[in-house]
Amino acid sequence: MRTALPSLLSTPATAATASTASSSGLGRFARRLVAAALATCSAAALAAYPEKPITLVVPYAAGGSTDVLARVIAELMTRDLGQQVIVDNAGGAGGTIGTSKVVRASNDGYTLLLHNMGIATAPALYPKLTFDVNTDLAPIALAGDVPMILVRNKNFEPATVADLVKYMKAKPGEVRFSHAGVGATSHLCAMLFNQTADTTVTMVPYRGTGPALQDLIAGNVDLICDQPVATGPHVQAGLLKAVAMATKTRVPTMPEVPTFAESGMPGFELAVWHGVYAPKGTSPAIIARLNKAVRAALADPGLVKRFGEMGVSIPKGDRLKPEALRAHTAAEIKRWAPVIKAAGAKAE
Repeated sequence: MRTALPSLLSTPATAATASTASSSGLGRFARRLVAAALATCSAAALAAYPEKPITLVVPYAAGGSTDVLARVIAELMTRDLGQQVIVDNAGGAGGTIGTSKVVRASNDGYTLLLHNMGIATAPALYPKLTFDVNTDLAPIALAGDVPMILVRNKNFEPATVADLVKYMKAKPGEVRFSHAGVGATSHLCAMLFNQTADTTVTMVPYRGTGPALQDLIAGNVDLICDQPVATGPHVQAGLLKAVAMATKTRVPTMPEVPTFAESGMPGFELAVWHGVYAPKGTSPAIIARLNKAVRAALADPGLVKRFGEMGVSIPKGDRLKPEALRAHTAAEIKRWAPVIKAAGAKAE
């Protein structure tokens, strides 16, 4: 045994090299076989998908702006995919219940999520969140940006952003800023406005946008920052007055309303963006097919017209790529964390 060991250790270099090369060649060949097999499986899966209806979970109650967008998109995705896309409203806990439902679902492409920007604020608002937004979901595509508008009770005196900030500084805590509940987009807008203007207001939460608007119209509160889909009809009816739009440019459907930048608060921009997601681990081929279906829906002339009437901005080009939604979601989490922390907002 002692004499054999040195001879084994002193194998000629040429033999070792040949052996290594042979092994390396076999390794490359094996990897190519595996890659080819995976590609074949992927192609087969894509050719068969979808074979049954798809569930699109909306983590909010029916009738809200996110639900409206989801139903328009689902109808057109149905046309492109050849299988029905069914909207499932699973509301509660700021959208975290519906999101959890999708996170726990099979990653076979038959359970999807259409969420709004609330998905990016949940990590800061919910300390006991049971999922990781960045890693437990597979992004598919952005689906639309809905602008936010600041409106006031028609009898509330400050009519412009400048007048409003001046009034707030003169009477700290007196202005009653309503919102649709902790973590709602109207709450986020109110917090952002308060911090940007460096003022003190009284936040008045409600169980939804409807009750908040009713009290605003009645004069029990002074302001709300919400979506034109909800506030626009009341402004047009003369029940509420518009102050400013949180967009870069004026919205065509409400051209008389100035932007915050035009009103002396540059950089104050906020849109309720929406994205479509699948559970993590969903096949790249299926993600690509769903991305194509979302793109087809957003390019439909009927949708373009309807979204335009609602003031919804449709993402285009590279913004429609899955990786763009991934980057946008991560950036929004970082954007809102300090705002929520500074406001001391928490939800259980």
